[in-house]
Amino acid sequence: MFSFRKKTIYFLRHGQSANNASNLRQGPTGKLSEKGLEQARFVSERFKDTPIDVILVSPYERSKETGLIINETLKKPLEYSDLLIERKNPSEIVGKDADSPEVKKIMDLIDRTFHDNSLRYSDEENFQDLKNRAIKLLNMLAKRKEKRIMCISHRIFLKMVLSYIEEGEKLDSHRFAELDLLNSMNNAAITVCTYNPLDKLLGKNPWKILVFNDYGRIF
Repeated sequence: MFSFRKKTIYFLRHGQSANNASNLRQGPTGKLSEKGLEQARFVSERFKDTPIDVILVSPYERSKETGLIINETLKKPLEYSDLLIERKNPSEIVGKDADSPEVKKIMDLIDRTFHDNSLRYSDEENFQDLKNRAIKLLNMLAKRKEKRIMCISHRIFLKMVLSYIEEGEKLDSHRFAELDLLNSMNNAAITVCTYNPLDKLLGKNPWKILVFNDYGRIF
C-alpha cells in the first residue's frame, strides 16, 4: 500500500579525521582525530531525544567510527551502505598534502574549472558518476519503510546529494562547482531534509532542505 507519510532524513558528515586535521587527501582509511571523537560524542547527545528508526553509514573508517560512537547512545539498527562513501579521489593524490602544487593542480582541474560533466582525470569518480550515485541514494531512501533515517557520509558526496535536491536534473558540473565554493560542510554538521511522496504524485520536487550544515559547536 502506498504511504503518504513524510520521511525525515538527517544527513551527517563524519567527525574530523586525523587526515582532515593534517590536510591530507583521503581514501577509505583513516581514523577520527581527538576532536572528531569529541564531535561524534557531541552529536550523539544532540540526538539522544530524537526518534531515529535506522542509521545508514558509509563503510569508510572515519564514518564507521562516527556511527558507532553515536549509536552507543541511540542504540538503533545500523547498516553500512556503499552509496554513502566519499567521492573516490584520483589515486595520484590520496595521502598527499592538499596544498601541494601537484594536488592543487589536479583538484583545480576536476573541481574548480568549467568542464564537461564526463571529464575524468584518471581513476576518480567524476561529476556524472557522483550525480548518478546521489540519485540512487535518494531513490533508495524514498523506498525504505523507515520514516526517520540518519545517514552518515562525507563532505563532497553530501554536497552532491543536496545540490541535486535543489537543482534536479539541470545540475551540471559548472553549477556544482559554484555550489561547492559557496556552501560549507563542516565535520559533524547536520543537514535535515524531508521527503513527501504526495508532492511526487503531484509532479513537484518531493525533497526539501529544512536545515543546512548545523554543527552546534565543537567545529
